[in-house]
Amino acid sequence: MPFLPLRGITVVSLEQAVAAPFATRQLADLGARVIKVERPDSGDSARGYDTSVHGLSSYFVWLNRNKESLVLDLKSDGGKEILTRLVAEADVVVQNLAPGAADRLGVGSAGLTARFPGLITCDISGYGTGGPYSAKKAYDLLIQCEAGLLSVTGTPEHPAKAGISIADIATGMYAYTGILSAVLHKQQTGHGARLEVSMLEALGEWMMHPLLYTTYGGAEPARAGASHATIAPYGPFACADGVVLTVGLQNEREWDRFCRIVLARPDLASDPRFAGNHQRVAHRQALDDCVRSAFAAMDSELARAKLDKAAIAFAEQRSIRDFAAHPQLAARARWEQVETSAGPFDALLPPVTVAGWRPPLGSVPDLGTHTDAIVAWLQNTTADN
Repeated sequence: MPFLPLRGITVVSLEQAVAAPFATRQLADLGARVIKVERPDSGDSARGYDTSVHGLSSYFVWLNRNKESLVLDLKSDGGKEILTRLVAEADVVVQNLAPGAADRLGVGSAGLTARFPGLITCDISGYGTGGPYSAKKAYDLLIQCEAGLLSVTGTPEHPAKAGISIADIATGMYAYTGILSAVLHKQQTGHGARLEVSMLEALGEWMMHPLLYTTYGGAEPARAGASHATIAPYGPFACADGVVLTVGLQNEREWDRFCRIVLARPDLASDPRFAGNHQRVAHRQALDDCVRSAFAAMDSELARAKLDKAAIAFAEQRSIRDFAAHPQLAARARWEQVETSAGPFDALLPPVTVAGWRPPLGSVPDLGTHTDAIVAWLQNTTADN
């Protein structure tokens, strides 16, 4: 039997953009029935972000496989009535609407859990309930700014955002794991739960290393481009054939082997400027000059051979196209086609591998694809009761 531990769990999600859809897509991958409530005409705002995948949004097709799309006009009495009946059948309700919108629609978590004690609710917001920022709208880049991420990302001259929606993804992951924990709790106690995940606090957890480093070390980590800010040598170096290899060292044993075998400079291992990671970071420019010179004299094949011989970790700096053709993913058969009405696209399998089971990656719904079927199901459910 397929490994679908959330089979029988119904999730109703008033979701948009990235954070909530990322959480619920993972629930859907585990077998939950996820009913995505969308506004008429335009639906989830992420449907219109781009047209890269056969005319569909790359964000939307990434985040919404295995779901059912229900179109409701929540400003109408009929739409509100259907939503109320739908929530009564749900095990989990997720929302990341604008601050205050869920309460105005009558699906605020406090009211829902009072009416349905076994219900699990998950509210996703930028800043959480209470405090001076609670009513503010929040988007990924804005949270990256507020959490200090841009202060540690980029070059010494210019801060830079993360190239992916990292605040949204962090938030979606905590919502997903929080809901799984609440489902386990309900199985043990019969009680539901009210969950709240704020983007600022989710990304803040991921910022704890630089925060601790700054608070107790007395100085903020310097922006170091593609290099590690607090470990050296740990960064990219170009070989003679133009291939860029990123090298990472973790301890003094590796530093000694790196100097002797890779750089052919055993004298550097005893150089007082580089005696310990703290000193190497303090003299990063001189250190990088030595490493850069050695790599510039080797082609990438020779550099790889020396790094392997010295048991030094390294990686090739790849483009997105290079990653899509990564030999490791191909060897492990990690790609699967997902259907859309405009044609299939290749998606990575979920990163958790369960022995003997390959997860079913269902299609991405068009706007309102399942509206009639869901309304009919609710009518039959009401008649049966």
